[in-house]
Amino acid sequence: MDGADLDRVAAAARACTLCADALPLGPRPVLRVSATARLLIVGQAPGTRVHATGIPWNDPSGVRLRGWTGLDDATFYDVARVAIVPMGMCYPGVLPNGGDRPPMPICAPTWHPRLLPLMPDIRLTLVVGSYAIARMLGKGAMTAHVAGFRAAPAGMFPLPHPSWRTIGWEKRNPWFGEDLLPALRAAVAEAVAPDNC
Repeated sequence: MDGADLDRVAAAARACTLCADALPLGPRPVLRVSATARLLIVGQAPGTRVHATGIPWNDPSGVRLRGWTGLDDATFYDVARVAIVPMGMCYPGVLPNGGDRPPMPICAPTWHPRLLPLMPDIRLTLVVGSYAIARMLGKGAMTAHVAGFRAAPAGMFPLPHPSWRTIGWEKRNPWFGEDLLPALRAAVAEAVAPDNC
């Protein structure tokens, strides 16, 4: 397997219309992959701004995530070092309470098994949000998974979704800023360090 295989699968993913009938804004899969990426970010699904621009994490949640990881914009969007493959690649719509709908359930089972094995240099995977945590780390409360980050499988780092909804959660869980964020930044810096690429 080589980069051409990944390019073919990524092109197929970007052309996917499996959920077209259920997507309020239509399909626009958003992902970033490369055979040389060392850091993989698996989030939930694009919001409306990401859908409009086609740029992942191009919203306030992305600003918070970059703050948590210590990555500047240039590094975060350097596809040679950072891959982004969410649980759902298209904007899923809005819930009656104003939050976004869950990622479309067919997306990750269809595309993750085809894409992730074609990125053999991944050293660290950020598992962001409850949907990604449930799929990649198993059942259990999001807070318990995140608090147990040191016991996560090698190469996996669980995080809450960095939306405004978690600001209060952060205040109630001071260990997140005191203990987890320094460990996260160190792990991310090591994964994306230029001498590792």
